[in-house]
Amino acid sequence: MRQDPDHETRDQLAGIITRAASGEEAALADLDDRFGARLAFGTAGLRGELGAGSNRMNRVLVTQAAAGFAAYLRERSGGATPTVVIGYDGRRNSRVFATDSAEIFAGAGLRAVLLPRLLPTPVLAFAVRHLGADAGVMVTASHNPPNDNGYKVYLGGADEGSQIVAPADAEIAASIQRIADAGSIAALPRSTSYEVAGEDVVDAYVAATAAVAPAPASASSMRWVYTAMHGVGWETFARIVTDAGYPRPAVVGEQLAPDATFRTVSFPNPEEPGAMDLAFARARRTNADFILANDPDADRLAVAIPDDSTPEGWRRLTGNEVGLLLGARAARAAAGTPGAALACSLVSSPGLGAIAAHHGLDFHETLTGFKWISRAPGIVFGFEEALGYLVNPETVRDKDGISAAVAILGLAAEARDRGASIADLLAELGDTYGHFSSGQVSIRVDDLSIIGRVMLALRTLPPVQIAGRPVASAEDLLHAAAGQPSGDVLRYRLDDGSRVIVRPSGTEPKLKVYIDAAGASADEARAAVAEIETGVRELLDERS
Repeated sequence: MRQDPDHETRDQLAGIITRAASGEEAALADLDDRFGARLAFGTAGLRGELGAGSNRMNRVLVTQAAAGFAAYLRERSGGATPTVVIGYDGRRNSRVFATDSAEIFAGAGLRAVLLPRLLPTPVLAFAVRHLGADAGVMVTASHNPPNDNGYKVYLGGADEGSQIVAPADAEIAASIQRIADAGSIAALPRSTSYEVAGEDVVDAYVAATAAVAPAPASASSMRWVYTAMHGVGWETFARIVTDAGYPRPAVVGEQLAPDATFRTVSFPNPEEPGAMDLAFARARRTNADFILANDPDADRLAVAIPDDSTPEGWRRLTGNEVGLLLGARAARAAAGTPGAALACSLVSSPGLGAIAAHHGLDFHETLTGFKWISRAPGIVFGFEEALGYLVNPETVRDKDGISAAVAILGLAAEARDRGASIADLLAELGDTYGHFSSGQVSIRVDDLSIIGRVMLALRTLPPVQIAGRPVASAEDLLHAAAGQPSGDVLRYRLDDGSRVIVRPSGTEPKLKVYIDAAGASADEARAAVAEIETGVRELLDERS
């Protein structure tokens, strides 16, 4: 409390301490939760709830993280002066955390470059490579609940602007712990001599992204809707839409400007039920052809199309459907290029492998997360089912919901040229590469130990059948063979060729189960997924 420069979290903590001193059990439990552990620095950096305590996101924790990261970069630099770029989104305290980091980096003798204003995560990922920086930090919690924030770290040089992976994560974490153990953050040197990047960095991102899919003349008649989900995507995306030559969308005005409270949604994630209801309503009023939605930091993209079979008259495409559309687009462009590859996470649709094989391209299946996907050799396109797509690897080595949106605009315009829709493009995918369908069972918990117990139960007593389909093979990727993805993942292959994968979420308190099936038709594949989903729910009930 003494070293915290934030009066809000100081006052918060003082109140808890006073109540705990009087013996209040809830306050004692609160203190234990806040200080019984330290918010772990891992391959996703830091992410957690805002508040006082070592197990929360606050100015003390962020300052320690910045100082530890600075020490790591200096040690890694071999005597040169490392350059770090810092970006931030519109969440609570994002600018404060970014400014603290810039001052700590500058005080440690690094060249620190703060982006000029709140901007999408892909702009920061772009800036790391564009400026030839040694590292980048993005202050964001992406699509997490409103009271969360996070600290995402990228490395330049040989890492080409990708997110950190092992062993860098453990080395950075150890460096941060040394700073925390050394004493008060008040003793850390700070400097305001950091740089503020010029608009030329944003201009360069806009130009590179507009070039992903310049609009054909026929695009002028497209009708579409866009929502920023209360995030930072619109200002940058609007410029790109104009520069690429596409018509302006009808926008969801209530969600267009950054709003740290995310007041119109219970959870600012386009995947969540209800999050796109305002977009659906806007699309109905404007008779739109499709909807595009970014998440709050604009590194993810959701696409929705008209569907009379739903109550809303609209259907959000799955991440796998969008990933296969964009993967086929990339494969057609890269066909015949030696070493060119498509990549996706092991929980994403196996249909991408079929597309790669059809076009004679390499295919790589990785662990979840773009820190792994972006490192696939020869990558020309990568995706994961959680609405993340890497369509422009020469400029951004991370998921980018804005460049993905431009690529979808290009596909929609090309389809319109021949009287087709995005729904028609999906049908053509099945006819060309085979019919794949996917589903997901996601269980959110308040007690993380529940997830551990379910995973242990599945390991101790593996299922022999799911939905009446015998399990042909069961793999525990904690013990994967050398050269294979390794992690806390259970993978079951069923005797009809279907696949079920179980893993804890890396960013949320969820247990996730991914289901994939193929069929002679789209309806057959969807029916298989629905049957397996019922079987998965029964299995989880038995094991929980």
